Amino acid sequence: MSDKQVILTQDGLKKLEEELDNLKSVKRREVAERIKVAIGYGDISENSEYEDAKNEQAFIEGRVLTLEKMLRNARIINNDEIDTDTVSIGSTVIVEDLEFGDTMEYTIVGTAESDPLKNKISNESPVGKAILGKQKGTVVEVNVPAGVIQYKIVEIKL
Repeated sequence: MSDKQVILTQDGLKKLEEELDNLKSVKRREVAERIKVAIGYGDISENSEYEDAKNEQAFIEGRVLTLEKMLRNARIINNDEIDTDTVSIGSTVIVEDLEFGDTMEYTIVGTAESDPLKNKISNESPVGKAILGKQKGTVVEVNVPAGVIQYKIVEIKL
């Protein structure tokens, strides 16, 4: 079974590398020190500080493995690959809700760096799927739990 390709922008790659570096160089040491201190309290069988530290250590090691795997399978999207004629990963797109007239700006990213609160939506999200590969002026329909929303692609930019 092959690993799934992880699509990242340059910013997404940088953030993952920084997180991995922080986990390896800072967080590992912090949790090791917490474990050492907790062991100093004596009996570890009923030591909640020790249990918490060991759980955090397991989480950190799991996240390190996940990040390393993501970076190993990364495909980086460079700005010169982004086409402003059609929506692609890395594009920033302004869409208009045809029912309410609201406009929204989204940046299309891979799933690893999606952050809806920062308007970075995944290419696999309903809106991302609907607008990917489309051109300015195209009207798309997005199936959502509440029904169907129609968006018009107003602008595509870097």
